[in-house]
Amino acid sequence: MAAHDLDHLRTFVTVTRAGSLTAAAALLGISQPTVTAHIQALEASVGFSCLERTRAGVRPTPKGAALAREVAAHVDALEDAMFAATARDHDTTGVHLGGPAELVSTMVLRGLAELAEAAGGPVHVRFGLADDLLDHLSSGSLDVVVSAVRPNVRDLSAVPVYDEVFQLVAAPGWAGHPIDEVPVLAYDEALPIVRRYWRSVFDRRPDGLHVAAVIPDLRAIAAAAVDGIGMSVLPEYLVRDELATGRLVLLHTPEVPPLNTVYLATRGRDAERDPAIAATVGALRDLIG
Repeated sequence: MAAHDLDHLRTFVTVTRAGSLTAAAALLGISQPTVTAHIQALEASVGFSCLERTRAGVRPTPKGAALAREVAAHVDALEDAMFAATARDHDTTGVHLGGPAELVSTMVLRGLAELAEAAGGPVHVRFGLADDLLDHLSSGSLDVVVSAVRPNVRDLSAVPVYDEVFQLVAAPGWAGHPIDEVPVLAYDEALPIVRRYWRSVFDRRPDGLHVAAVIPDLRAIAAAAVDGIGMSVLPEYLVRDELATGRLVLLHTPEVPPLNTVYLATRGRDAERDPAIAATVGALRDLIG
């Protein structure tokens, strides 16, 4: 389909929604004769009348209504894609940052003013899983990623910035209970964080534990633990205040707690060549490290 055909479809969809050629022209920023010409060209292309006049304006014919239902979502998607591409193309300032929602919200966004100053413009934040965010970094849609996974892609660079310490916590009411009898608040059905802690600290799998809830947000898990729902393994930065105030307690204190290294990942040598990215990485080091 030619580019002008897409313009004709966009005009047609706008007319069906506005119910008037005049209103559609105003929404599209074109003249009413141009709207009429687009509709006539579309009708010549599809071989049937798409609109019929009414006392109130225009409405789609039965075939026109079917066409509108079929193409409207696609026209909207193209509009959104073109807007996003244009916005990105004109976004010559600022930095695009990705990372896990819990860590970025807790440790990074508290210093948003410093980040914006370092970036020289707006900080565009995207939350997600490490692998997906690193793919976006590699493709160029992100500039810096806070990642709990060290990237193994050749075009990405990473520097360690922080060691997450994981702790087994629960509300004070669970203190003194056998650990294996305390309900578990899990991030995922497979209990990845709990399993890693059990293997590292107890040298066994966490078999037989009762799962009270599966919540894919560590902040919500911490809140549920404070409410006394059960225990969970959480990073120290996330429960520091709760432990200090006694709303949560440690159920176990291992000699060597499990650690997870957090990295700042960039594309190639961007952290050296681009002043905004370099300054942002420096600000992130100060906030996280």
